[in-house]
Amino acid sequence: MLLTNSEVSKIARLARLAVNDTEIELARTQLSDIFTLIEQMQAVDTKGISPMSHAQDVSQRLRADVVTESNQRELFQSIAPQVEAGLYLVPQVIE
Repeated sequence: MLLTNSEVSKIARLARLAVNDTEIELARTQLSDIFTLIEQMQAVDTKGISPMSHAQDVSQRLRADVVTESNQRELFQSIAPQVEAGLYLVPQVIE
């Protein structure tokens, strides 16, 4: 897929990027190369190939799900600046 300079300019505007003509030409070339690579990758026949989550067939060692810390909620809430109904109160930062 080959892009035009006007398409790259539109993409830059949508991304809120300030680019000059030289940068547009460079970005057009790079984006066109990326799209060409994607087209080549999509042309590969992958039927019968199962997806994999990792390049090596390894499994994660698991540990027992046991509590290792004591409940210190009351201690933490006693030193908090503001608490109400078991919740920490914080100043509003977004209106």
